[in-house]
Amino acid sequence: MAEAAAEGRRVVRQLGTIMGKTKSSKFKRPRVSADGLAAGAVKRPSGDDEEAVETDEDSPAAELLEKLQSPCADVRELACAGISRVVQQSQTIPAFLQRDAVRRLGPLLLDPSRAVRETAAGALRNLSACGGPEVCEDMVRQDILTPLVTLLRECCSAFEVSSAPSSQEPKHTVEGVANEAVNLLWNLCESSTRAVSTFNRSGLLDVLILCLDRRMQNVELALSAAHCLHTVTEDNAELLGSVNTAVLSALESVLLSTHTGMAQTLLRTLAAGVVWNVKASLPAAQHAQTLGALVATLSRSLELDAGRLVPELLQAEAARFATGGGSAAATEGMEEHMPADRGVGAGTEEELEEGDGEVHLNGLGRSRKTSGKEDDFSDLLPRGREELREVTALLTAQQTSLEIIVNMCCSDVDPSDDEWEETSSGDEAEPGADGLLEGNSSLLSPLCLSAEVHGALIHHHIPQKVLLKAEFPSAEALAACGKTPAWGGVVKKMYRVQYRALTCLHNILAAMDTESLGGPVGLQAVAQHLASLVFSSAEVLKDDEFLEAVTSALRSLLQIMASKNIPQCMSPQQLMSLCEAATRCDVLSVRVNALAILGITGSTLAKQPDSAETLQMIGNALLSVATKDTNLVVCGEALDALFDVFADGEEAEKAAAAIRLLPALKALQPVFKAKIRKEGKGKYSPEQLCVLDNIKINLRRFVGYLEKQARR
Repeated sequence: MAEAAAEGRRVVRQLGTIMGKTKSSKFKRPRVSADGLAAGAVKRPSGDDEEAVETDEDSPAAELLEKLQSPCADVRELACAGISRVVQQSQTIPAFLQRDAVRRLGPLLLDPSRAVRETAAGALRNLSACGGPEVCEDMVRQDILTPLVTLLRECCSAFEVSSAPSSQEPKHTVEGVANEAVNLLWNLCESSTRAVSTFNRSGLLDVLILCLDRRMQNVELALSAAHCLHTVTEDNAELLGSVNTAVLSALESVLLSTHTGMAQTLLRTLAAGVVWNVKASLPAAQHAQTLGALVATLSRSLELDAGRLVPELLQAEAARFATGGGSAAATEGMEEHMPADRGVGAGTEEELEEGDGEVHLNGLGRSRKTSGKEDDFSDLLPRGREELREVTALLTAQQTSLEIIVNMCCSDVDPSDDEWEETSSGDEAEPGADGLLEGNSSLLSPLCLSAEVHGALIHHHIPQKVLLKAEFPSAEALAACGKTPAWGGVVKKMYRVQYRALTCLHNILAAMDTESLGGPVGLQAVAQHLASLVFSSAEVLKDDEFLEAVTSALRSLLQIMASKNIPQCMSPQQLMSLCEAATRCDVLSVRVNALAILGITGSTLAKQPDSAETLQMIGNALLSVATKDTNLVVCGEALDALFDVFADGEEAEKAAAAIRLLPALKALQPVFKAKIRKEGKGKYSPEQLCVLDNIKINLRRFVGYLEKQARR
């Protein structure tokens, strides 16, 4: 009986993300969403839409595209620049697509004029960034990569010969053209698996390495190449065969460089990410040394105190402006002209030329499609904002460092189909109370980190540094940025670093032992801090990304503490407010995490004297969710938490009797079973149905257990 109950509950424990149970997360760059569109993506017009486009007299698309055919290079350049600006308004993109803008712009990548090449690449770059994944796929289908590959090869061949501006085109360099082209390639590869396949076949890895080697001459180009490398090397087994000694040496050279400045810090961080992606190509004898250098790079990035540096750099900018070392006037009104939803990525720096009192866009940043919309406009910062560029590079480096550590502490192992069948055994043996307490110990076991990685993370105090970033941002930095409109985007990036740190903490908890996190005292301090974040204000409960990250971390931490019998720190009032907030949250994982936290804390309290009153509150809250929530996954999590809380102990028995748990669950049984049968196949995945089926079995067993208790 006990074994059967343990087996039933073991299934629920093993299915990490399916029912919201603890499982390490991984940051990936999704190629295309299920429907082929990202948020804000632009569809190619068809049918009535095409007719609407044709009859739109206000559309500038026709005139601009016509000028691309002009025999005058200056006219072609101005037309490309005009397209770059116009397509930042996503509603204009269908008009350009309907008129074959991609096929018209493609040949201009190989135009005799360097200025036309650069602005054409910039126009296509903007189109890919603002149009979304479907537009990128369409560009690849229209063979934009053929002229783009040729352009990149020609640029790299000309680096040493003619990297300086020509007398005819003083504002345009070969490296400037290459930078636009690399960013276009980056956008395409981030959104299209077909583009990645073409990248692999075309031998473009060597081209990007050449761009990376230009870091002392042009750090913007090197950063763009590093970002693109970081994207194309992720989960790309086909490319590993091309990672030769020369490639590894170039990456190692960047990793071990000692050049100062935040741009160089970001460059080293991205190189570390590329090395991690291609670690399978490392010679066995170099593994420990290279991974040590990789983690050391991430460590140095996280060591930088952004809470102190942000206000210091802002003050330095203000002092420079005050003494005539630059002017904020060049960027006045920039915020008004920045598109609100264009997915610009962080870290690259683009030319904004000042002339005739205007700021002219020379290009637009790439689309960042990792986890939520990135509202970052670092690419639009003019040269008068050097300090703001530094801050943006710093925060991007720290965010990227945390994402790399997340992946280092991530397990990609999922149950196979055979394991699903084995763990979903329909054993109907009656359980005993002890069986309901038996969980799967592997849930709390460290993941299989290699000795080299684990040792390097510990040696460089990565867990402690991640914890510090989870406390970010500082009030001083937030206040300083809040007073300067041009620095408003920095606030979002500071919060994003905190979110990544919380997700990173979640994975570290699954991958490392308690002592690595400061022992019982350290874990209690972390739990208290996380709890304080959750309940800091009503506003934070409205931020879905924050809530998902913080509740995941808190849940993992409380599970570890419960397994080690370490006292927890959440008050009953906090628990109830968390549950109330969770029931109002639209994000499924947040609701599931909050219910699990109630279950973990309740099961711990059940072992303590005089806890019946608190257990009643927890039980009533869980029963309410189990009976009223419309989502079966949430109902299942609430039931699972009830099994945890009321599995054993005198206090649990008192509380169960007081809230009439047995009749409530008996009444819920047929309803839950009917919902699974009625809604299951059309609304939930096979994996979720497998777990729900086991919860249904556990519910019947638990009711039987409570009935036996009542007869005693």
